[in-house]
Amino acid sequence: MKRVLVTGGSGFLGSNAVRALAVRPDVDLVISGDVRPPAASVPDGVVVETCDVTDAATVSAVVQRHAIDTIVHLAAIVDPGGLSEEVERRVDVDGTRNVLDAAVAHGVTRIVVSSSGAAYGYHADSPEWLTEDDPIRGNEEFSYSRHKRLVEELLAAYRADHPGLGQVVLRIGTILGPSVSNQITALWEGRRILRIRGSESPFVFVWVDDVVGAIVQGATGSVTGAFNVAGDGKVTVTEIAEAFGTPTLTVSPALLGAALRVGHALRLTVHDADRVGFLQHRPVLDNSRLKTVLGYTPAKTSREAFDAYLAARAVRLAGHV
Repeated sequence: MKRVLVTGGSGFLGSNAVRALAVRPDVDLVISGDVRPPAASVPDGVVVETCDVTDAATVSAVVQRHAIDTIVHLAAIVDPGGLSEEVERRVDVDGTRNVLDAAVAHGVTRIVVSSSGAAYGYHADSPEWLTEDDPIRGNEEFSYSRHKRLVEELLAAYRADHPGLGQVVLRIGTILGPSVSNQITALWEGRRILRIRGSESPFVFVWVDDVVGAIVQGATGSVTGAFNVAGDGKVTVTEIAEAFGTPTLTVSPALLGAALRVGHALRLTVHDADRVGFLQHRPVLDNSRLKTVLGYTPAKTSREAFDAYLAARAVRLAGHV
């Protein structure tokens, strides 16, 4: 019987994970830990705790008080650029270190960490399909990607020094769900959808229920390791535009970089020229190991996840007419 702490338990992904874990017969206790109160009622039996991952003492106290043996670490910055880089690093990198230290100090035997495909980085020489054996390079110029690389390096160091703490590292693609609205979906809301000349900017999508399924499998199973979490296949920017019925605006990387540089300097956008690579060289995740080793097969392909998002968006828009 597992005693599970979910950090970031009040967030979009965390609240879904809390609900899924709470109904598992092999889970004895679920602690929803966050600095924010839950957005909605939590399932019966779930304990809500204030848990700030940037405060090492608070994390340690929660783990010790509830005799936690499994941690699902989802507390992270999910929409980069809205906060200072210092704050983002404190949450993502230092927060992960605090959670790992608490786990080691109090005998936690299993931790599931939400990483990202961004950890691989956005590079022109990346293979068409990235596997878990490909290097974690991040991008120095893109703080979100750099932080994900630093987190993965931290995890690797703890694997070497503390083998008793089993790790499941989930490198997640672009998450879609009925109510998702973020920097990615904002790219599709204009009169034209941006396309960078020479690149189809392929996305790998994963439906939120499939991310939660992988989290639950990681938390309750016995397998450890790193796993790409994405639906089968990919969806190009041209296919996205066609599905929206929106024309594309094709620009060169140099022109886009110059425009972002000026817009950022004038505080018209949080995006700087470093985001060109983010659009131009998308990491495309091979999910074979997720299915064959972790034992979780996503119910929706990348295209099916995107189509489900479109259907939910249409319902939302119709409700505002």
